[in-house]
Amino acid sequence: MSGIQRACLALTVIGAINWGLIGLFQFDLVAAVFGGGEQSGAFARVIYTLVGISGLVTLSLLFKPDEAFADRPEPRTDT
Repeated sequence: MSGIQRACLALTVIGAINWGLIGLFQFDLVAAVFGGGEQSGAFARVIYTLVGISGLVTLSLLFKPDEAFADRPEPRTDT
C-alpha cells in the first residue's frame, strides 16, 4: 500500500468516525474543530472534500488482490 493510499485510508476512517458521531450524537466533530460549529466553514469544507476524495481513492483497495495470498499455491483437491 502506498503512502497516498495510507493517508487516504486514514482520512476515510476519520470521516467514518465523524459520520458515526453525527448519527449517534448529532455532533459534527469536523465542523466543531475546523469550522466553528458550522458545516459551511471554509476549512471544514476542505476537510469534507478531502475525505470524499479519499473515499474514492480507497475504493480501489476494495478490488486490490490480497498480497498475503498472492504467492500461495492453489490447494490440491485430488485424493
